[in-house]
Amino acid sequence: AVKYARSPAQENYLSVMETNGTLYHYSPNGSAIPQVLKWPALLLSYLFHPVFVPLYCIAFLVYVHPSYFTGFSEKEKFYTLLISAVNLLFFPLLTVGLLKALGFISSVFMRSKKDRIIPFIACSIFFFWAYLVFRNQANYPLILPSFIFGIFLSVNAGLIANIYFKISMHTLGMGGWLGLFLVIAFSQTMFITGFLCIVILLCGLVGTSRMALGSHSQKEIYSGFIWGMIGQFIAALFLLA
Repeated sequence: AVKYARSPAQENYLSVMETNGTLYHYSPNGSAIPQVLKWPALLLSYLFHPVFVPLYCIAFLVYVHPSYFTGFSEKEKFYTLLISAVNLLFFPLLTVGLLKALGFISSVFMRSKKDRIIPFIACSIFFFWAYLVFRNQANYPLILPSFIFGIFLSVNAGLIANIYFKISMHTLGMGGWLGLFLVIAFSQTMFITGFLCIVILLCGLVGTSRMALGSHSQKEIYSGFIWGMIGQFIAALFLLA
């Protein structure tokens, strides 16, 4: 095997090795992934980053579900998505950028438990505010504030878990997505079997990608899925039952 020098761009990895003509990346926890699979894993990690997942879910509720937003004009649907994007996407990204610029976190990727504390708290505030915004407007279907409140609960569970281990925020988000679709399935408001199967597949791909990249252990991956789903179930129990 031939060992290559580590570059700054490869800070996630301890080394790059070539075995039988195949390049492998070795992550800090010792796991190896062929370079040809590294980029799809990174792509999945970016596409289904936890900061984007809530917006995907809300877009599904607004534009795909056949009944939740019946009667809403296209302008009203767009404003719903815009309000969600400001609170659930823009403010969290802005917060992380400011924290990095001010030196409160070492990396925007938040690889350490310490780096995650303030973003978890900030996102918890943003999500609770978004929940109040939609909860106090009677024209919105209850599934929307229920979903956002479920995210709020999961983020706080992640904050507590972060004291003991580095829970996967990716699977926390994907668990919330899966939990939302299960809530919709139980409510029998649409035939969601096909979409549910797709999300289950995506959950598996994202979890596998995070594990293959050496970002998390199995415990951290599965804990994210579990608490993401539990947050949605608790929120639905209190707001939809």
